[in-house]
Amino acid sequence: MQIPQGKKIYFSSDNHLGAPTQAESLPREKIFVKWLDSIKDDADVIFLLGDLFDFWFEYKKVVPKGFVRTLGKLAELRDSGIQIYFFVGNHDLWMHDYFEKELNIPVYHEPKAFVFNNKHFFIGHGDGKGPGDKGYKRMKKVFTSPFFQWLFRWVHPDIGVRVAQHLSVKNKLISGDDDKHFLGEEKEWLAQYAKRKLEKEHYDYFIFGHRHLPMEINVGENSMYYNLGDWINHYTYGVFDGEKFELKEFNVDNNSINL
Repeated sequence: MQIPQGKKIYFSSDNHLGAPTQAESLPREKIFVKWLDSIKDDADVIFLLGDLFDFWFEYKKVVPKGFVRTLGKLAELRDSGIQIYFFVGNHDLWMHDYFEKELNIPVYHEPKAFVFNNKHFFIGHGDGKGPGDKGYKRMKKVFTSPFFQWLFRWVHPDIGVRVAQHLSVKNKLISGDDDKHFLGEEKEWLAQYAKRKLEKEHYDYFIFGHRHLPMEINVGENSMYYNLGDWINHYTYGVFDGEKFELKEFNVDNNSINL
């Protein structure tokens, strides 16, 4: 796919809207919506790499209430012709077809390869990949089982959502609060995962979220791994202008600066 002249591709991850409470996440949501509004004139594609919500579960007729500013802005951008892709994270992995039917936004549950301007991208949230994240990997097997999801669907939403939101904040295997420090270039498990992928196929860029830390690591000849950071502490995002990829920071004054 060729990016039109003057257009860009944007990447964002880990907003955790709703955490630790709706009231406390609202200012962060407004900043994120402000960012979406700031990129609408030159965005050709927007990638949302998971954990947009701190918890999300789709019943047959019900989705969690709230987040209307974000959902409305995404609908506006998509209706204007901007392509948007959503990759589920470990907090919103129970997303199914609501985004696809309501917003016309494809939803992916596994990383996926893309080619833009002859640059090869491998894109995903990043949870459960590489040699680390062992506790979460075991938990994910339970969460993604059809039987567990069937059981949870029978719990009344007022109870189920409240319990899930509590676990999302308090359980460190889910929240990731026990692993938010930089491990070193040789020990970052998503960088190791990227190196293993390169043994089979070349990619110019590996773009992930999940770690909540902005990172740029050389993983091979002409191959870079980037972690997007988050919209809680860093307010960072990625942008590809057709030639190069950069991590940038969005500040409350609506200015973007290179990291």
